[in-house]
Amino acid sequence: MESKTNIQKLIQAGESDKIEFKLSFNDEAIETVVAFSNTSGGSVFIGIDDNGKFVGVTVGQETVQNWLNTIKNKTIPSLIPDIMEYRLDGKTVCEIRVNEYPVKPVSFKGRYYKRIKNSNHQLSVHEISEIHLKSIQTSWDAYPYPNATIDKLDLEKVSKFIQKVNNSGRFILPEDEEDALRKLRLIIDNVPTNAAMLLFAKEDLLYNVHIGRFKTPSLIIDDKILRGTLFEVVEETMRYIIGQIKVAFEITGETTQRNEIFEYPIPALRELVLNAIIHRDYTSPVDIQIKIFDQSISFFNPGKLFGNLTIEELSTDTYQSHMRNKLIAEAFYLTKDIEKYGSGYIRIRKEIQAYPTMILNYKEVGSGFFVELQYKKQKISIKPTDNVTENGGVNDGVNDGVNDGVNSLLKLVEDYPGIKSAELREKLNVSQRTVERWLKYLRDEKKIVFKGAFKTGGYWLMK
Repeated sequence: MESKTNIQKLIQAGESDKIEFKLSFNDEAIETVVAFSNTSGGSVFIGIDDNGKFVGVTVGQETVQNWLNTIKNKTIPSLIPDIMEYRLDGKTVCEIRVNEYPVKPVSFKGRYYKRIKNSNHQLSVHEISEIHLKSIQTSWDAYPYPNATIDKLDLEKVSKFIQKVNNSGRFILPEDEEDALRKLRLIIDNVPTNAAMLLFAKEDLLYNVHIGRFKTPSLIIDDKILRGTLFEVVEETMRYIIGQIKVAFEITGETTQRNEIFEYPIPALRELVLNAIIHRDYTSPVDIQIKIFDQSISFFNPGKLFGNLTIEELSTDTYQSHMRNKLIAEAFYLTKDIEKYGSGYIRIRKEIQAYPTMILNYKEVGSGFFVELQYKKQKISIKPTDNVTENGGVNDGVNDGVNDGVNSLLKLVEDYPGIKSAELREKLNVSQRTVERWLKYLRDEKKIVFKGAFKTGGYWLMK
């Protein structure tokens, strides 16, 4: 039992994520006990006002037992906390102390609460599901996918995954595809899990990455929806981003070797893509959204920071990560796509150190997580030597417009007079709507002209 001195110090510190004051025992006190049990435990002191003043409470012979019975009967699963009685400044004060409950969540009158700072917050249906999965040491991706069978998996993709894992040296999987999936708990009782379907399904599951190039928040230059298995979507997303961001070149040595210098550090962008895809909330219908502007790139994925991780903790190099999708994260770890759990933002911060004007911002927005890389004027840390020349002014900024879609289209019209819109779409790997938007812009600027019949004609440069 705590000494009176320690108890007084706790009370003097005031209400917090583990301490609450109540004048009397009532339903609000039980609600707080439940909130503590669903978070990390805590104490409700009865007989103290909101300012920490000892008011005292009357305690009879059966009072403590009656309180215990009331708490037990009004909570599911039933809570039986410890109740201690103290004599402080001539007043009787009781402490109702509860530990974090091992299998959460606990309810009071059919409602669920958690403790955030010094107040109780009612859990949403989604939060109830997440806190339960976490408490039983599992995750959504470990559950069987509805109506799935093994023949819905692409075993060729599984075979490539096995080869990549075995080459990584982190784990050795059997060559038989089904045996390998069972060993990783991706198949349970011959039913593929949610993770198995996301990683290896034959057909798209409609978990989209919506990505686009913007001039302003309302002016879209290009947009695309990417879908497929998760390993494929990571690579497609990276190809799209690299095709849209600017690049400059450094010419070095007597052999005039050309080094590419990208607008953003590519490893940092890959970490952000992996984080969005691995840690997103797949129970949400919202797409991952990636927006590329002239001087910023942002990522939004459904699902706030998981577990008890806070924005403040994420800003340190000692944060402890919690996995929303444990099996998906393990698959990407075994293929060496991620180095180790919970180190992504440490590596991102290190990568952008070579970009002195670049800023990393992140926050929770609504029911999701938003992160952005932005800069005012790009200056990349390069030390020119006698045998180094810069192409496009590396020290003054990355070459503007190198990969702008409109300029790429204009160059194709110049190189292939009479080219059709369908051919432009295929060569540029963008949507037909995007091609039409770019063509209209160039026609309005009187840089190109359409010649010929509607079905057989094509585009030419205007002289």
